Amino acid sequence: MATEIKLPSLGEGVESGDVLEIYVKVGDVVKLEQSLFELETDKATVGVPSPLAGKILSITISEGETVKVGQVVGTIDAVGSQESQVAPSKPSQAPAAPAAAPAQAAAPVATPVAPAAPVASKSTAVSAPATPKPLAPPPTPPVVATSPAMTSPALSSPIASSALGGPSEDVIPAGPAVRRFAREVGIDLTGVSGTGDHGRITREDVLSIVRHQGQAVATKPAASATSSVQAAPVAESPAKAAASKGIEKPGTPATDDYGPIRVDRMTKIRKTIANQMDKSWSTVPRVVNFDDADVTELEAFRQSSKDDYASRGIKLTTMPFLIKAVATALRHHGALNAVIDTENDQIIYKDYVNLGIAVDTDRGLVVPTIKNADRLSIPDIAYALAELSNRVRNNDFAVSDLRGGTFTISNLGAIGGTYSTPIVNVPEVAILLVGRSRKMPMVMPDDSIKPRLMMPLSLAYDHRLVDGATAARFLNDIIAYLEAPSRLLLAI
Repeated sequence: MATEIKLPSLGEGVESGDVLEIYVKVGDVVKLEQSLFELETDKATVGVPSPLAGKILSITISEGETVKVGQVVGTIDAVGSQESQVAPSKPSQAPAAPAAAPAQAAAPVATPVAPAAPVASKSTAVSAPATPKPLAPPPTPPVVATSPAMTSPALSSPIASSALGGPSEDVIPAGPAVRRFAREVGIDLTGVSGTGDHGRITREDVLSIVRHQGQAVATKPAASATSSVQAAPVAESPAKAAASKGIEKPGTPATDDYGPIRVDRMTKIRKTIANQMDKSWSTVPRVVNFDDADVTELEAFRQSSKDDYASRGIKLTTMPFLIKAVATALRHHGALNAVIDTENDQIIYKDYVNLGIAVDTDRGLVVPTIKNADRLSIPDIAYALAELSNRVRNNDFAVSDLRGGTFTISNLGAIGGTYSTPIVNVPEVAILLVGRSRKMPMVMPDDSIKPRLMMPLSLAYDHRLVDGATAARFLNDIIAYLEAPSRLLLAI
């Protein structure tokens, strides 16, 4: 019996998303909760799971289409799947042949994996470890039908014709962004060994394979004793050459009246960022205060403590101290932890502190939140920051991770630069940007001049609610905490 598959609720405030990739096709047999397609919402990329186990009868959406919550995206025959799942569990009453059928069906899966070595010899990147991955022990992983771009010709055809239908997302531990990048540069992730947490494949893993392939192509003419003239035809295309250097150029090549151009579709995330920035710029009368914090003592304390934290699996950077300083100061300056409700002519002061941390990703700026940051210790903040950043960069996070922020911190220093004029992340009323700390000659109280490590701070705020004096007092409190690390350790 055909059952409609509808797009489920994706979180509060999310009404639609753009289809990035469809994992299955008509006729595929899927399992419960298996990802059917990848959807891009305003900030997150999520896999939409199957509500039932069964056979896909129809798919009513296409890649690039905008789908609304509750919209029918296809149909599934759940009855056929249930029968197929029950059949193997029945006692063997017939001759031995039916009982051997599952083993015979599994044979085509094992067979195409063996030629993995020839595939590896061509790409040099997909090595022998590719063999054990598709042969995971029972239970059989969820089925995900891959597109031709995701698998090599030697592997795609036999596996597609098997009962499994293709490698599952559980077998290939990579986020949507890494999968997409791998498809763009023509890398099959089936045999890639990840260097991330729990063997997760990262963007750098894919880039290293691309570079390795480029080197193999460059050395092949020399190994075969061909002349330089004969080697010329194997030169890489501009796109592959850029990829081998770690340069990814977006868009589709085209030309205008003056020369070559590249045209790229504006993603859902980029449109959301554009709308948010436009709203902030047109509605918030913004003022920016600039100042510096002397973090010489803080850095000395961090350096003396980082090995102790490292032994506990925590990378101690300056950011956890800054987050703790901001969170503690916000408890005493409610005007910067509030929202202006213009429709009802009122101000809503938040008694909780959820700090949004701007993270630079391949898909744009994403701002996940650390909930109740004022109640966390510095080690807890360091752990939460590392975990959240990794999940965001791997697109392994939920929409709820981006909600509920009351104040935003942007770390420009991680990239470089000192001061900036950040845009307030509405409906919040303030944002703090931190630049790269640098040594500067400072006049000390005894009139001596000493080199001190100074952290540049840029506080932008909504002048409709936050006055200049309020902002200055708030920034002074943050600086006082940073200049006296012991106060942060004692802060409750």
